[in-house]
Parts: sequence; C-alpha cells; structure tokens
Amino acid sequence: MNSSSTQYLNSKRMDVYEPLHQFSMWGDFKGNLYQDASATMIIEVDAKLDNQSEDNSHTTIGPSNQCDQEASKPGDKVLRRLAQNREAARKSRLRKKAYVQQLEVSRLKLLHLEQELEQTRAQCALMNGGVNASHLGFSGGTNSGIAAFKMEYERWVEEQNKKTIALKTALHSPLPDTELHILVDDTMNHYASLFTIKANAAKADVCYLISGVWKTSTERLFLWIGGFRPSELLKVLVPQLDLLDQQSHDLYNLIQACQQAEDSLSQGMEKLQQTLAEAVAFAQTLGGGCYEMTNAMDKLDELVRLVIQADFVRQETLQQTLRYLTTRQAAQGLISLGEYFQRLRDLSSAWAMRLCEPA
Repeated sequence: MNSSSTQYLNSKRMDVYEPLHQFSMWGDFKGNLYQDASATMIIEVDAKLDNQSEDNSHTTIGPSNQCDQEASKPGDKVLRRLAQNREAARKSRLRKKAYVQQLEVSRLKLLHLEQELEQTRAQCALMNGGVNASHLGFSGGTNSGIAAFKMEYERWVEEQNKKTIALKTALHSPLPDTELHILVDDTMNHYASLFTIKANAAKADVCYLISGVWKTSTERLFLWIGGFRPSELLKVLVPQLDLLDQQSHDLYNLIQACQQAEDSLSQGMEKLQQTLAEAVAFAQTLGGGCYEMTNAMDKLDELVRLVIQADFVRQETLQQTLRYLTTRQAAQGLISLGEYFQRLRDLSSAWAMRLCEPA
C-alpha cells in the first residue's frame, strides 16, 4: 500500500497535484418514625375485690392495644407524606431541567435568526447603496447554485443526525448483521451525496466553498481544502474501535497513505495560490481600469479540480476504512464520526452563546 501510495504522489502535469485518475491506488471498496411511648394504664383497685381487679386488668389491656394502633397511624401518615414530597421534588427538578433545556434551544434559534437578519440587512444596505454585495463575499445571496447548496447542506446535516441515531439504536438492539449492514451502506451513500453537492458548489463558486462559511465556526478551525483532513479523522476514529492487530496495522498504513496524499494536495494548493497571485499581479492593462484576467480565471478553474480531488481522497479513505472493519465495527465508526461532527457544531453554538452574554 505504501509503494502504491507513493506512485500517485509524483506530479508531472499539474506541478504538484494530479488529476482524479491518478488516485488509482485506492482500488475497489465496499421506618417507623415514632416509638410507642405511651405508658401502660395504671389503675388502682381494691385488693380485696379480685373479680374487680381482674375486670380492671382486662379493660386496661384493650385500650392499651388501641392506643398502640392509634400511635402508629401518625407515623404511617408522615412516611407517606415524606415519600410524596420526595416524588414531587423529583418531578419539579425534571420539569425545571426540561424548561432550561427548552430555553437554551430557543436562545440558539433566536441567535441564528438574528445572525441571518444582520447578514440580510447588510446585503440590502450594500445593494441599495449601489454596491455589488458579491464583491464583499455575499455570494450566497446572489448565486443560485450556492443558495441551493446551502439548503441542501442543511438538509444533509439534519438527515445525518437521524441516520446516526438509527445506527446507534440498531447497534444496541438484537438486529442481525445483515440488516445492520443495510444501515451502514445507507449512511455511506449519504456521505457520497455530500461529495456530489460539494462538487456542484465548487463549480458554482469555488471560493465560497474553500472559505468554509457554510460550516460552523469551530468546524472551520479544521478546514483543509474545503473539508476535513481524512488522516486526522482516522486518528480520532481508530482509538474508539476495538481492533485486532491486523486491523490496526492496516489502518495505520492507511493513515500514512492519507498523509502523503494530503501533503501532495497541500503543495498543489500552495503552488496554485502562488501562480494565482502572480497572474493577478502581472495582469495586462486593458485601459479604463480594466485588466486581462484570463490567466487568473484559468487558475481558479484548476482550484475547482483541486477541491474535487481532495473530496475524492476523503471519500475513498472512508470507504477503505470500512473495508477493514466488521459490520458492527463499521456501524460504531460511523456513529463516532457523526457524533464527532455534531459535537463540533454544538461547541460552536455554545461559543456563540457565550459571546452574546452580557459582560
């Protein structure tokens, strides 16, 4: 695997990076509260009247037993009342927790709406003032392809969360591996659809996709050529799986191959940025403040191919990883991957809430 991974890294035609067909090394994939303290009734009787004494002793025993029973009743009532109070307190805590969670969700939604409103106001102000909003990076509002991508990506994230929950439920149920495998394949197809809509977005506006504004702020910290580094995700994923020695060895080799592919693409990105800067700097003057930008536009076209190649490596790495795993390991891996991205989004929301809190 290492030898084949080295072959596709040698760049000939495009300075550093290769077109898609050069990545052939990846191959095909697949209690009681009170003590009775009542004193025994003492009755003074005439010792000479035995029958009277005996009768008096009988009358003493009866009321004493009744007193014992009566004394125990308040204790039972107190116990019941304490139990009821504990249950009421427990329900009150649950209601309070649910209410607080609902407030947090509502606050996040309100924050999101406020951010969208501010962006819309900025776009309207710029356009009313005669300024093209796309010049300042608001391409999502003027490019129909990017607008479609934003909606498709939001739906993709929602569906991804549902598939992660379904996998988690199935993994902890007596579901046969054959049915679990169907859920794994469905989730993999869902990732494939993401790479498809990203390719369309790159063709519509590659600069928008590279900028990562379609992701949350925390996710953008890990952005690499329009997405995540596959080798870094493998390093997060592998420790969470119970692997055999051979599996660990295979995945370690895969990480090494990913890093080599990433290095090659990173060098290609640096070279492309350099040539793009030169093309803009030495553009031929046409007069009237206009310049010949054909060469620079060609470099942006190459950037589209570079992003598609990066997504190709991401997709093939995901498929190759699952090839080394059992069905249940693959399900656990996809669950961990989905939860990892969701935690990044949750972290972004928590950070945004913190920034909005009064000092």
